[in-house]
Amino acid sequence: MFVRPARLYLAVAAIGLAVLWAISVLIRGPFLPGIVASAALTAGWTFFAIFFRDPERVPGAGAVSAADGRVILVTEEEGRWRIGVFMNVTDVHVNRFPLDAEVADIEDSGDGFRPAYVPDAAHNVQRRYRLRTRDGPVDVIQMTGVVARRLVSLVEVGMTYQKGDRLGMILLGSRVDMLLPVGSFRPSVKPGDRVRAGRSTVAVERS
Repeated sequence: MFVRPARLYLAVAAIGLAVLWAISVLIRGPFLPGIVASAALTAGWTFFAIFFRDPERVPGAGAVSAADGRVILVTEEEGRWRIGVFMNVTDVHVNRFPLDAEVADIEDSGDGFRPAYVPDAAHNVQRRYRLRTRDGPVDVIQMTGVVARRLVSLVEVGMTYQKGDRLGMILLGSRVDMLLPVGSFRPSVKPGDRVRAGRSTVAVERS
């Protein structure tokens, strides 16, 4: 299964591959440039097919990760836990809701495209999803990086979604932060842990 933004990339690569192979057949002889180009397009199509994969996920307990990747930050700030996850190019790039929520607002801000794993990345171009949940306000923040500069939204303001539903994606890596109320949750992960979007528990409810 592929996420919606994948269709254009995969279709263009597939059409280009078909055209080059057709040319090779019509010429009926060695066509090294076509073979090389076809091999490159095949590799490109395979890369995008892997990159845009969108597996089904069964939500875990508590607040689940909004992104696949490695936890790089767990800190408390202004009454909320900030849990940051860095995605590399081999991770699934579909972002998901950490809890059942209504999308209260979507806000774009920031400037620059610093490496997503450095502290200054918090000021990069980013998209913040302000969510209303039964546990209080929760934010999910998609951050750009040096290469990853396209943020994709799959949701609408005012709509309600369930935990694990698809929220959006970032093309070619980068970082996603979650802000969770300190009074409602305590983190269950630490920097270095690997997590999966919509499945891995990153924080549990306080009893």
